[in-house]
Amino acid sequence: MLTLDQIRAFVAVAEELHFGRAAARLRMTQPPLSRHIQKLERVVGVTLLERDNRRVILTDAGRGFLEDARRMLSLVDTAGDRARRIASGAAGTVRLGFTAVSAISMLGTLLKRLAEELPEIDVILHERVTAGQVDGLLRGELDLGLARPPFDIATLDSRVVFREALCAVVPEGHPLAGLGRPLAPDDFDGLPVISYSPVQSRYFHELTVRFLTNAHPRIEQQVHQILTAVLLVAARRGVALVPASARSLGVRHVAYCDLVRGGGDPLDPGGGATNEPVELHVIWDRGSTNPALARVLDLLPDLESPS
Repeated sequence: MLTLDQIRAFVAVAEELHFGRAAARLRMTQPPLSRHIQKLERVVGVTLLERDNRRVILTDAGRGFLEDARRMLSLVDTAGDRARRIASGAAGTVRLGFTAVSAISMLGTLLKRLAEELPEIDVILHERVTAGQVDGLLRGELDLGLARPPFDIATLDSRVVFREALCAVVPEGHPLAGLGRPLAPDDFDGLPVISYSPVQSRYFHELTVRFLTNAHPRIEQQVHQILTAVLLVAARRGVALVPASARSLGVRHVAYCDLVRGGGDPLDPGGGATNEPVELHVIWDRGSTNPALARVLDLLPDLESPS
């Protein structure tokens, strides 16, 4: 079995090519130094140094082993510092879940800031819907998620990191696109609407239902993903309500229309966050022992804190 003392002894002799100078460098006498080299060669199974009374020469195997030995010592020398940095959260790994639309609104900015301020933290990305992120956190597969509420799990913490308006997406050339004003719920009377699954996409399902409370649209489809809704609109299968950041998806043959009060609850015409009803939350397991998680959380905005 290799030991660090053997490797250090070999590197000293290989660099000095002299047992006396190597022993002085290591602050030891020559006999134990020679024993370290002999034991090392027995473990490795080859001759690393040719020596006689006049000189010491590295064999071909010795030259190759010297490169690896230097790397091993360098790793040992830096391992303690890296362990301390990981323990403090300055280095390590964070596994981050995100949805496609959250990637548009938040992910790029977050990754850029992490690269600038915490360059030794590796971020491993996992694209998952909110339910998949919650499951990943509970299973220990994720450290952090960018997801939509609600989160009915006692062991998870969350906070709002982004708010935006709700808007309508309609087929290109649709009459609603030519009204030139924010759309009200009754503008959707009798229209085919692409809505969302009340189970897999509960959040956007509830936002859509709330805005269209007093309207009488025809619900044509229920989908799981924002992108799917926009693609169906492009195929002229109906209209849909989507977060404003969906404008950046780049889907052709659709138009986006503002909604009154930003798509907030039409029965509650108050100001403030009502005009930006779509929330993106960061979620994490409050029992996490990953030190890097706290450092990443510190870089995220907290829209729930008093300004």
